Amino acid sequence: MGELTDLPNIGKVVEVQLNAVGITTAADLRSTGSREAWLLIRSIDDSACLHLLYALEGAIRHIPKRDLPPEIKDGLRLFYREITATPCRREK
Repeated sequence: MGELTDLPNIGKVVEVQLNAVGITTAADLRSTGSREAWLLIRSIDDSACLHLLYALEGAIRHIPKRDLPPEIKDGLRLFYREITATPCRREK
């Protein structure tokens, strides 16, 4: 496993996805941003859901996704809904 799995919320599977879209370091993820990284992953995996978006944002902020401020989650949820009409099974 690489550097990305040292970040909160990033496990082996997400690291592989990030690597597949050219994001290989924490600095790459920060410069790309959670929304763009999520869009890149979604381009290779259409099952990417809202909780992955939360996980990416939490990784950038170096906090567990559950600790994201409500206003950040609201913004990410709105972005997600604008991109896809497919609800995440655990969307909250």
